[in-house]
Amino acid sequence: MARLSDETLAALPSDIARPAYGRRDARIGVVHLGVGNFHRAHQAVAFDDLLAAGDRRWAVSGVSLRRPAMRDALVPQDGLYTVLVRDGAGTRARVVGALRELLVAPESPAAVIARLAAADTRLVTLTVTEKGYDETGPASAVGLLALGLAARHAAGRGGLSVLSCDNLSRNGARLQARLRAEATAIDPALADWIDRAVACPDTMVDRIVPATVDGDREEAARRLGVDDAWPVAAEPFTQWVIERRFAGEAPPLEAAGAELVDDVAPWEAMKLRLLNAAHSSLAYLGASAGLPTVDAAIAEPRLRAFVGRLWLQAAATLPAAVRAQAPAYGARLLERFANPALRHRLLQIAMDGSRKLPQRLVATLRDARRAGLPHDTLLLAVAAWMRFCAGRDDAGAELPLDDPLAARLRTVAQAPGDALQTVRAMLAIDEVFGDAATDPTLAPALAAVLDGLRRRGTLAALAADGSPVAL
Repeated sequence: MARLSDETLAALPSDIARPAYGRRDARIGVVHLGVGNFHRAHQAVAFDDLLAAGDRRWAVSGVSLRRPAMRDALVPQDGLYTVLVRDGAGTRARVVGALRELLVAPESPAAVIARLAAADTRLVTLTVTEKGYDETGPASAVGLLALGLAARHAAGRGGLSVLSCDNLSRNGARLQARLRAEATAIDPALADWIDRAVACPDTMVDRIVPATVDGDREEAARRLGVDDAWPVAAEPFTQWVIERRFAGEAPPLEAAGAELVDDVAPWEAMKLRLLNAAHSSLAYLGASAGLPTVDAAIAEPRLRAFVGRLWLQAAATLPAAVRAQAPAYGARLLERFANPALRHRLLQIAMDGSRKLPQRLVATLRDARRAGLPHDTLLLAVAAWMRFCAGRDDAGAELPLDDPLAARLRTVAQAPGDALQTVRAMLAIDEVFGDAATDPTLAPALAAVLDGLRRRGTLAALAADGSPVAL
């Protein structure tokens, strides 16, 4: 079978959406660091919309920071790929053409730096996951960005707007601080220029995008009549909220559906404490119960009740600006979680828990306890993660632990001792719990729930209303 490419694009079936513009006329104006499935189903689609609307300045140079797999898959396809938008009503296929160049940083760092410094480059976006912001040095995402900005400054070109598109609280401010530290190590004068010429607005991004599986490739080939080496599946819902603070010309992202606001923090808090918190909770509880996917987990009555109770408790900690929206937001999330077409794997969500828990669960738990608010579901979610780290589900099957702290977490979680000993050792992991661990009554509260999970198993430890039986 022929391959998806510019040459085969015109011959695709008429029901396949495709780039409505001349791709050769599109100029690369965006550099994206960490090109993967989420970027290709979210930001790249927005840039594809801008190109289709006639603004040819927003084609994307995608940069892989570690492996060449994405480049090797998509370069023979001229950067084209299929987004399979799935819900209970079926699948809609769209070929996206915004990705015009793919670079692999370890192979050609000079090419990445040159692209960052290019006169046409107006915007940088990043999806490097939570752990990517902790990496330092010239090979890291922030290090490469600092070198690119140094080359840009040396060439006498203007600054840039840099948008973090990861699930981090105050992601723009955090990126700005990391970028300044990397720049200072290169040249303090560069750091001062970045302060003046580079903007890192806070953002919130949302779309459920599972990992690609062979079934996705088979469906893409069946619908298109050509092979696509790396299609991406996604739900219909998508959201991009951006702080209204740019360096130089603001990209017209509102025309592609983005929301520009003065303060992203309330939106960010609602997503982290409702959507992301529920996702992580379902990952650790559901996987331990032997369930494979989000839709399977939310179909289990006790887990569904747990999620509803979690949202009630987490919503009480939200900023007043969005608190009243939480019930409607949660109702929409239930629909999204129950989407049977996505097959979003719980073990994919469970990855990198030590980086995700602080903002998804631990901060909410800390705030609820300090305010004297109900928080039994938050205790249960954190205890479920601790149990997950031990590496066995309720039936004794192995659970993989894919985490930057995997060896340390597994050693602590598997150490002999009762639940209280385990909890105290886990709370001592400062990267996860920080100042929340100074609460003198937190350890016994968590230990009671962890003990219930260990003795009863996941579902038996949940009451019909979603509360933990142990409490």
